[in-house]
Amino acid sequence: MNTLQRWHDMVLNQNHDGLSDILTEDCVFLSPVVHTPQRGRKITALYLTGAMNVFNETFHYTKEVVTKEHAVLEFECTVDDILINGVDIISFAENGLICEFKVMVRPLQAMQMLHGKMAAMLEQLKSAPAIGLSQA
Repeated sequence: MNTLQRWHDMVLNQNHDGLSDILTEDCVFLSPVVHTPQRGRKITALYLTGAMNVFNETFHYTKEVVTKEHAVLEFECTVDDILINGVDIISFAENGLICEFKVMVRPLQAMQMLHGKMAAMLEQLKSAPAIGLSQA
């Protein structure tokens, strides 16, 4: 199964097990609310796990454009009665693993709400003894 299909399965099943296995060691995460790139497999997995916990069963991809090197996935979901629309821009390394994951979100009200929820979720995940991520 290819990396993008594994990602879709994780999102569909709301299960982040194996997430670290599809990320390169030097993967970069670009957040819509953090101005500096977050570098490394562990921090990228932490952010993606946090997002999976903040977004809910309403999360779904609506459009997809895929090449060998990139995937642009448009998504929608509703959190706290706010319709969130955004895109995940995923870049793949030569080995097929994710080397960059960029998230863009609209409208501003959604981004502001997500900022607070993600900050709280990341703190919760950082203090958890085990968050289901392999220690790669």
